Amino acid sequence: MIIKKFEAATEIDAINKAKEELGGSAVIMNIKTTKPKGIFRIFRKPLVEVTAAVEEKTSAKEDVTENATRIIEEALKTQKDGGASIASAVASKRRSSAIEQKLDNLTDMLEKQIVNEPKESSEIKVDIPEEVKEEVKEEDSKHKNQGSKIQHLLHNKFINNEINEKYIDMLLEDIENVPDKKETLDSVLSKVYQRIVLKLGQPEIINLEEGNKPRICFFVGSTGVGKTTTIAKIAAVFKLEKKAKVALITSDTYRIAAIDQLKQYAKMLEMPIRVVYTPKDMEEAVKDYYGYDLLLVDTAGRSPRNQEQCDELADLIECVDEELREVYLVLSATTKYKDLKQIVETYKDMSEYRLLFTKLDETGCYGNILNIRLDTGAPISYTTSGQDVPKDIETLNAQEIAKQLIGGGE
Repeated sequence: MIIKKFEAATEIDAINKAKEELGGSAVIMNIKTTKPKGIFRIFRKPLVEVTAAVEEKTSAKEDVTENATRIIEEALKTQKDGGASIASAVASKRRSSAIEQKLDNLTDMLEKQIVNEPKESSEIKVDIPEEVKEEVKEEDSKHKNQGSKIQHLLHNKFINNEINEKYIDMLLEDIENVPDKKETLDSVLSKVYQRIVLKLGQPEIINLEEGNKPRICFFVGSTGVGKTTTIAKIAAVFKLEKKAKVALITSDTYRIAAIDQLKQYAKMLEMPIRVVYTPKDMEEAVKDYYGYDLLLVDTAGRSPRNQEQCDELADLIECVDEELREVYLVLSATTKYKDLKQIVETYKDMSEYRLLFTKLDETGCYGNILNIRLDTGAPISYTTSGQDVPKDIETLNAQEIAKQLIGGGE
C-alpha cells in the first residue's frame, strides 16, 4: 500500500493532485487545513492537506476519468456534510477532535515504551481489559524490537474494541518485523490506520435515480435497533435538504406504536404514508407512488429463529423490481458480536443488502462495525448516533472509525 499527502490552496485542488498521481482507485484517508508556520506566517494563507492511499499493485493510470470523479464526489460529501446532514458534520467534528487526542496519547505512550526503559505498569495507561494486564507484564520483557512492542499494544487496543482475532492478525501483519528505529512509529500507525480505512471501504448510500423511476428502500432488522427513527432521519434529509419527493410505507403491523410514530413523522414532514399488509398491497403502493423520488419502507422486526416471518419479509421485498429496490440491514452497534453474526446469517439469502449501524453514541467499542463488514462483504452506508431528527445521521466516516479503533475503546 502507498500513502501520500498532498497540499493545495483548496480541497478540490488537493484531491485533484492525489488523483493525478495515485489514480482513480485511491481512497481519501483524511482532509484537514494546515496553518502556515514561521515568522512570515501572517502573510501566508492556510493550505488544505489531503491524505490518500492506494494499493501498491494498482496502476496509477487505471480508470482515472471514471473512478476519480466518483472518489472526489464521495470524499467531498463525507468531509463536508457526512453525505446526509449538515448538522451531523458539527457532531462529527466534535467527536473527531476527541479521537485525535486519543491518538496523540497513544503515540506518546508507544514512544515512551520504545525509547525508554520499561516503567511500572501503573504508569503506563494502556486501555486493555483487566484480564490481559498480567499478560502485558509477562510479555513486555520478551519484546526484542520496536515492531513487537507496537504490535502487542495495538493488539490489546483492538481486543478492547472487540475486533475479531483473525482480523486483528490481518491488520497487524508484518508489524513485528519493523526495525528498531523510533522514526518508524508514525509510519507503522499510518499503515494500520490505512488498512482499517481500506477494509471499511467506500460507503454506499441512497442516490436518487434520474428520470421518473423512484428508489424504493427497505429497512430490515431486529426489533429495537432504530429502524423507524432512522427512516424519519433519512426522510427529513431528502425532503428538507435535497428537496426530493418522498413517501413512507410501513409493513410493521405488529407494533401499532411504530405505525403511529411514523405517521407523526409523515405529518410533520408533510409526506404521504401507506400501511401495507401483503406483497399485493406493496405492489399497489409502489404503483400509486411511482412518480415520487424516494419510497422508504419500514418493516417489522424479525426474529432470526422465526423462519415464517423471514419468508414473509422476503416475499415483500421480492415483489419490487430489483432495479428499483435497495435493502438496508439496520444493526445496533451495541449488540454482541455473536448475536450480530446470527442476524446477518438470517438475512444473507434474503436479498443483497447494505449495512447501517445505529446507536454509536451508546458504545465506545466500534470493533463490530469492522467485524460485520468483513464477515459479510456488504458495504456500509450510514451510521447514527442519537435520537434527534433529522440530526444524528451521517454517511459512514471510515477515517473516524479507524481513529476510534486505534486510539479509543473506552
